[in-house]
Amino acid sequence: MPETTANGLMIHYDTHGDPADPAMLLVMGLGAQMTLWPVELVEALVARGFHVIRYDNRDVGLSQKFHGLRPPGVVRAMLMKRLGLTPRVPYSLADMASDGIGLLDALEIERAHVVGASMGGMIVQHMGFSHPERVASLTSIMSTTGHAKLPPAEKEAMRVLLKRPDTDDENVVVAHGMRIARTIGSPAYPYDEEQLKMRVTRDFHRSYYPEGVGRQMAAIIADGCRRDRLAAVSAPTLVVHGEDDPLVKVACGHDTAAHIPGANLKLFPGMGHNLPLDLVEPMADVIAGHARQAVAG
Repeated sequence: MPETTANGLMIHYDTHGDPADPAMLLVMGLGAQMTLWPVELVEALVARGFHVIRYDNRDVGLSQKFHGLRPPGVVRAMLMKRLGLTPRVPYSLADMASDGIGLLDALEIERAHVVGASMGGMIVQHMGFSHPERVASLTSIMSTTGHAKLPPAEKEAMRVLLKRPDTDDENVVVAHGMRIARTIGSPAYPYDEEQLKMRVTRDFHRSYYPEGVGRQMAAIIADGCRRDRLAAVSAPTLVVHGEDDPLVKVACGHDTAAHIPGANLKLFPGMGHNLPLDLVEPMADVIAGHARQAVAG
């Protein structure tokens, strides 16, 4: 798999489709490797005429790690934000957005359609208001503005996401990863257990690095509310959300669309906080349709 220097870091990525086609950059979420973008969705986007690029965010997968940099604890960081203080963190969401822009630089891509899921949605929001000249269109999936008064995650969803196994034993880690997927996944589109186990096991062997999750979570908390900054987004924007998301509630999708000028909102009934294979075709249709309309417009 290719790697390059982007924003001064080593970033692992892959590309799919014809480089002559419009570029589409996919940005994944908290602690998630780029492989969490289903290859079926990638292929569907390629079939719709896009050159698709996935990459591992810093501190996850095969991209550069920040060993030894300790973030503030989640509770402490959240308390500081509530008191109007900004916790000191190893890096910010703005830094992570610059990583993606740096990857476009390395690939000599002037502008791209940027698509982010969960924390990746927050990162592409930053691309939208900080690097507007590089963003042909923006799609924010199952993400949020970060406003403090939005409905919180369901307790079980947050608990299982933040819980870390006290061992690196493969069986324990894989079982925990499957538990996370089931808890935050889509009620209307349950996982095939064998396929889920294969996917979680694959990613465990590709890279298991739980230390990065704490630093990425600290970046999310420190970023706070983006409502005011989102008013500066000029790229045509699509907000996609599952109506049954237990982690980032559907109200967060409504709030995101409401604070980005001209944004469109697409809701999927029965979808939780994942990208179900059953929704690959309709998801590809709305993302590709939005990107094409942005260029035509």
